[in-house]
Amino acid sequence: MQPQVSDRLAPDVREQVSALLDDATRTDGTPPLSEQFLLNLRGTDERDGLRHVVSGGPDGVVGYAQLDDGYAEMVVHPDARGKGTGGELAAVLESLVGGDDVDGGPRIWAHGDLPAAAHLAERRGYRRDRVLWQMRRPLEGGDPLPEVHLPDGVTLRSFVAGRDDEEFLRVNNAAFDWHPEQGGWTHHELDERMGEDWFDAAGFLLATDGDGRLLGYHWTKVHPATDGEPAIGEVYVLGVDPAAHGKGLGRMLTLAGLRHLRDRGLGAVLLYVEADNGPAVRVYERLGFTVHAADVNYAR
Repeated sequence: MQPQVSDRLAPDVREQVSALLDDATRTDGTPPLSEQFLLNLRGTDERDGLRHVVSGGPDGVVGYAQLDDGYAEMVVHPDARGKGTGGELAAVLESLVGGDDVDGGPRIWAHGDLPAAAHLAERRGYRRDRVLWQMRRPLEGGDPLPEVHLPDGVTLRSFVAGRDDEEFLRVNNAAFDWHPEQGGWTHHELDERMGEDWFDAAGFLLATDGDGRLLGYHWTKVHPATDGEPAIGEVYVLGVDPAAHGKGLGRMLTLAGLRHLRDRGLGAVLLYVEADNGPAVRVYERLGFTVHAADVNYAR
C-alpha cells in the first residue's frame, strides 16, 4: 500500500504510530522522533507546513514520516525494514516539498546516526548537512561541580509563568536568531512545553539584573527512568542575551542548572550541541562533558 498523506491523524492511527515509535526505540536504542515532532504527533491542530505520512501493512502501521515546514523525521518498524518502506516514505516527503531526484527535497533528521539511515540517505542523494551531538557528564562519582559565583548585580531565581513569558521569548529569540528550531519562538511554543508533564518551573533558572531585566536563562529538564536507563537530567535550553555577553553568564548558568539537577538526586546530565559549534563544545568539554551520541540532518 502506498503511503498516505494527511494533515491530521485519526486517534487510532496516532496510537499505532506511538506503538511503532516504542518498538523502534527499543530496537535502536534511541527515539526516532525529536521533541517537536512528538508534540506535533500528539497535537490535533492542522497548520500550514505540517503533514503526516503513514505507511500501512496487514498488521497496521509499519512506517511513519512527518514533515514540518521543510524538516522531516521518519521511522520504519524493525520487522518491516529492508523492504523499501523507507524509500517510499522519503519519496513522498520529497514530492510534498517539490524535490526531484537531483535537487531539492526536505531536510531529514536521523537520530542516533544509524547505518541504515546513512545508507538510505546515500541512495537518495542526500549529504550530511548538520550533526547534533548529545554530550553527557556524571553528576556524582566524577569531577565535583565548581561553585556558582554570581557576577555583581546579577540575581538568580526561578521562572514564574505568566510574569516572565515575554522576557524569556525576547532573550530566547535574540540568542537563537540563527537557529532553525529554537529561534522565532512565540507563546505557542512556550505554552506547549509548559503544558508537558516534565515541566518544572523550579528548574527553569533566570539571571536578572538590578532592574529585573532578563540577562540569560538555563531551562533544565528531567527524563524519567526507562527499562534501560535511569532518570537523567538535561541542559534543555541555555541562552544569554547578546547584549549581556562577556559577563561569564553562560558558564554560571550552566553550573547553576547542573547543581540543581544534582540536588534532585540525578546521577547524570545530557545536552545537545551543534558539532561544529567549537566555542560551545569547548565550554562543555571543560565542564566534563563528552560525546555520547549523534543526530544527523541530511539534505540535498
